[in-house]
Amino acid sequence: MKLAGLKVLDLSAFLPGPHMTMMMADHGADVIMVEPANGMGEPVREIGEKTTDGNSVWLRNVARGKRSLKLNLKDEDGRDLFYRLADEADVVVEAFRPGVVKRLGVDYATLKARNARLVYCSISAFGQDSSLAKKPSHDTGVQSLAGLIDLNRGLEDGKPAMPSIPFADASASLMALSAILMALYRRETTGQGDYIDMAMYDAALAWTPNVLGPTFTVDAHPPVKNMRSFGGSALTNLYETFDGRFIAFSGPELKFATNLLTALGREDLIEIAKRPPGPEQAPLRAFLKETIGAKPLEHWLAFLEPIDCAWGWVRSLKDAFDDPFTAERGMVFTDAQGHRHIGPPIKFANEPPEPNPTVPTYGGDSVKIAQEAGLTAEQIETLQKKGVI
Repeated sequence: MKLAGLKVLDLSAFLPGPHMTMMMADHGADVIMVEPANGMGEPVREIGEKTTDGNSVWLRNVARGKRSLKLNLKDEDGRDLFYRLADEADVVVEAFRPGVVKRLGVDYATLKARNARLVYCSISAFGQDSSLAKKPSHDTGVQSLAGLIDLNRGLEDGKPAMPSIPFADASASLMALSAILMALYRRETTGQGDYIDMAMYDAALAWTPNVLGPTFTVDAHPPVKNMRSFGGSALTNLYETFDGRFIAFSGPELKFATNLLTALGREDLIEIAKRPPGPEQAPLRAFLKETIGAKPLEHWLAFLEPIDCAWGWVRSLKDAFDDPFTAERGMVFTDAQGHRHIGPPIKFANEPPEPNPTVPTYGGDSVKIAQEAGLTAEQIETLQKKGVI
């Protein structure tokens, strides 16, 4: 696999860091979850629904294929064990509030002095040394300040809505993975690692080119309900069917509009589809609202299937994961115990991912990892008695 032989120490928790390092584990990296010796470890062990083996679904889908080291970094011997591991590691990931790793003595400068090849990635809400660095936040707070929640204003009530997906978390995770792989690639030439300051805020803002037109041209707020991506376009929009379901048109290209309106016998509306998003497309939106609303979903599924236009229908997450297509894409699989997992999205023709569905128990690999770091049986026993591991 692509990352076989790579050693990763993951000090992060919740979603951005753990999800990113799980993707690395799916492709062969040896990922060690360094969990605090506080009796609980990774918080998502206890968050949300659990399967019959006692593991939360959240944990199962961010921790599979990893090993778990319970470790008290506030203890001198605990730090010494971490240093031993970091000396041989390729990557360290952390997501503490800025300043914490320095107080713990496991910051980049300290570890770089011991291992110049180390790639060290810090994931935070607002960056390590910015004016907002100390401001606590999770995904929702970042999305709100980045202007993304404002884009979720309802087309009817005009009020912002809670995001359905933790986009700031997700985008930071993917960009952190990209940055780490870039640094590892460069290391092949220079022999030197690097430090990555990955802010969720930065990652969220980076994904806004499609809606920034008004802001960067006339210094205005995006007029959400009139914009192409948010309902201003008749053919990038949702329409309720007679039975309370929803058809989602997702392509405003003229060829798609022409094909759809021809099939509906309304070629006269094609000219309206050529107009800019917003009020000028109101007649077409009104027509589609009335037309789609007159028949149930099953009618529209059969009607639209042969038409070359971009469309889908709104369904639940359960429906999506139950769809055979999701299994066809390898995005859901069942382990030997009957537990379902989200599949790996990164697929190679050669060396495909091999997700290991095993979920580590809290600190279950501590002794083995300590042995690999060169500690003697007596040293390990001392650490256990002190509660360090």
